[in-house]
Amino acid sequence: MALSGAEKAAILLGYVGEEIASEIIKNLDKRTVEQITAVMKNVKTLKKEEVEAALMEIKKDMSDESLTIGGREFLKNLLTKGLSDEDAEKLIEEAERESPLDRLNFADPTLIVNYLSGEHPQTIAFVLSLLDPKKSAEVIALLPEHLKVDVAFRVAKLDRIPEEALRELEDVLSSQLNITESQGKKIEGIKAIADILNNSPKEVEQAILEMIEQQDPNMAESIRSLMFVFEDLINVDDRGIQTLLKEVSTTDLALALKTAPEELKQKIFRNMSQRAAEILKEEMETTGPVRVSDVEAAQQNIIKVARKLEEEGKIIIAGKGEEELIV
Repeated sequence: MALSGAEKAAILLGYVGEEIASEIIKNLDKRTVEQITAVMKNVKTLKKEEVEAALMEIKKDMSDESLTIGGREFLKNLLTKGLSDEDAEKLIEEAERESPLDRLNFADPTLIVNYLSGEHPQTIAFVLSLLDPKKSAEVIALLPEHLKVDVAFRVAKLDRIPEEALRELEDVLSSQLNITESQGKKIEGIKAIADILNNSPKEVEQAILEMIEQQDPNMAESIRSLMFVFEDLINVDDRGIQTLLKEVSTTDLALALKTAPEELKQKIFRNMSQRAAEILKEEMETTGPVRVSDVEAAQQNIIKVARKLEEEGKIIIAGKGEEELIV
């Protein structure tokens, strides 16, 4: 019996019971909890030898001949001990709605590329527009050079995936990847490719945007208007900047600010204590010449933290692609 990591984790949580399992859940990241939730949404009964094989480190005898794993009630009781009722219910509902495309978000990007390599660029665009932007960014970076821009261009032009195409895609994924009803799916193509490029390496982002601009300057500008870059931190309010500064390292800040506009530098400095600002300025001065790639990497690290905080509702990035804020 070949089990995935999430399946093994689900067996362990079922074996130790709700109380201990809830303590384990508290220490897992959200993505891991989502993966385990997807496995545990249905009740499963495993034979004694199957459980022993999955839990090789457990050497004690089992009194029961079988072990019941999962089920909605068990899962809800388990999750609510480590998460809020609302978050637990949301995770379960998402797991119950899970489609083959949702499961693809947990697949190795190389596997996805191998599968998609023989498909039409439009099919690849469909898949990337439906996946998590971070996963799509990993996939598009691995595509052959001649496909990158073609696929990105097609994603940006998407408005809706026809019901028949979506159904065929899900059927193929179910059968070929072993990993489903619909009425088609509305796609905001420009936003989808902007999110993908936001999560891509700088060189991939720039290459794709430059080539899209050669074909359709208006599309390239629309994509850029929705992308979040380091300079957009100028649009974060002071409280948000203070929250962000608690989550990033002085080393990353010193590198990232090397090429930042003076206005952004001053905003960062005034939201730090005088002593912290002095330390940061000193590190920027003593660092000396640095590679552009190091600066960009530091900026990307800070951007990732900012995106995470925005997703958590802890900061608001008002600016490109955002609605006007009412104070």
